[in-house]
Amino acid sequence: MDADTAARTCTDVIDAVSGAVVTDRAFLETVLSGALARGHVLLEDVPGTGKTLTARSLANALGLEFTRVQFTPDLLPSDITGSHVYDARAESFEFNPGPVFANVVLADEINRAPPKT
Repeated sequence: MDADTAARTCTDVIDAVSGAVVTDRAFLETVLSGALARGHVLLEDVPGTGKTLTARSLANALGLEFTRVQFTPDLLPSDITGSHVYDARAESFEFNPGPVFANVVLADEINRAPPKT
């Protein structure tokens, strides 16, 4: 992909996200830059400012799978990574993947999780 095509694609993604989220374009460019760099993006703000909607809209615009983890005091590591569940009919264990197996994972209210998680 050449630079002009990449720039047009990035503009299309930002336009798609800005159609769902009312925010500053520079903010969306920063979030997209973090995603394109295969990094992590920390969206920190007061409640009700569209952080979840921004992450979900970005995932949809990029054609990626989105999941959200609500961190609570009773959250266990297996709630995030998934676990093996016994299937009595098949008499075997089956792995049920947790939300961490998505392309875009929103970790919400991380400060409420216990240290072991």
